[in-house]
Amino acid sequence: MKVKVINFNTLALLFTFFFLPIICSGHHLGCFGRLSKWSETDQQRTFGDKLLSNFGSSGCQVAHKLSHVLTRPLNICIYMGKNCSKLTFGGFTLLKFKVTHISFFIAQGHGAKGDNVYEFHLEFLDLVKPEPVYKLTQRQVNITVQKKVSQWWERLTKQEKRPLFLAPDFDRWLDESDAEMELRAKEEERLNKLRLESQGSPETLTSLKKGYLFMYNLVQFLGFSWIFVNLTVRFFILGKESFYDTFHTVADMMYFCQMLAVVETINAAIGVTSSPVMPSLIQLLGRNFILFIIFGTMEEMQNKAVVFFVFYMWSAVEIFRYPFYMLSCIDMDWKVLTWLRYTVWIPIYPLGCLAEAVSVIQSIPIFNETGRFSFTLPYPVKIKVRFSFFLQIYLIMLFLGLYINFRHLYKQRRRRYGQKKKKIH
Repeated sequence: MKVKVINFNTLALLFTFFFLPIICSGHHLGCFGRLSKWSETDQQRTFGDKLLSNFGSSGCQVAHKLSHVLTRPLNICIYMGKNCSKLTFGGFTLLKFKVTHISFFIAQGHGAKGDNVYEFHLEFLDLVKPEPVYKLTQRQVNITVQKKVSQWWERLTKQEKRPLFLAPDFDRWLDESDAEMELRAKEEERLNKLRLESQGSPETLTSLKKGYLFMYNLVQFLGFSWIFVNLTVRFFILGKESFYDTFHTVADMMYFCQMLAVVETINAAIGVTSSPVMPSLIQLLGRNFILFIIFGTMEEMQNKAVVFFVFYMWSAVEIFRYPFYMLSCIDMDWKVLTWLRYTVWIPIYPLGCLAEAVSVIQSIPIFNETGRFSFTLPYPVKIKVRFSFFLQIYLIMLFLGLYINFRHLYKQRRRRYGQKKKKIH
């Protein structure tokens, strides 16, 4: 019986001095992600019970030490990326996340060894912000720690030797030259964003342009509509007598509309609208010459019937043109109005041009009598140049301008309603 007892105690001592260091060395291997399956809780209890039942009191001490070793958190290999302002750790899968200290991370999850508690401890070289940010994915957890001061560190930890479980993540690793390029790119992006905010987004600019053009066309439509309706009503009420006081009745509104028409030419010149500049400029200069020079400066011309026909032809065209542009600003197409806009000018433009020519012809004798705008050339020529000479030149230019505008409007109508060529099979 004594031999059996001696053998039993001997076996216990052998286990204590030989097998326990092997188990402890297994724990140290587990620090690098290679701990055996005995770290699972249920297996810890089973293994401890077996030690207690088989080895008695000495086995109880061994089981207690072994349980303490096996229940310590596992440390795993992690990957670190860095730049000037933050540190990023990742590479393991977690179910729970807990921070007990800014440099001490504990988590529980399912890894290669089953459900375990994981930890890693880092004593950073300098101060960091106490609120790390982590992102959980199906494969890993990425933890981001922000530096308190955005600067480059000589190393990550206070200890000079790099921890064995820490490896660089070169996908996130930046050196100072890379960081400078990144900062420069971010600065350029910020400046571009500020530039876009100051200039406005393309959608905002388009909306503003459409709103501006809509209001301009609306004001012009209301102005010319008022002139057209006023002249029409007065004609039906007073008959021919309404011809002779047309200027004194609607001249103020016509002045306003024709001065505002300068904006239309400017819009075409700077690209706000796609209209060609030349037809718009010819119409603007021709009408303003008649309104401000022929009618505005000569009181004798203001009481003539031709004023009625000039103003009536001008307003008759515009009451269809400006509503068409208004609807175009809001992407609407009213077929009746579109047809009138591209058709009504065919009889009205020649009639309006004819009325303007009549007004110029009637004004020539008046300018000769009054000598207004006439001048004498200096010595030695001393020739008196009458303004009627320029009016005669203007008559030629008037019909030349009619041809240019008529040709432009005809191309627009043909582009809109022209017959499509049939394909020959």
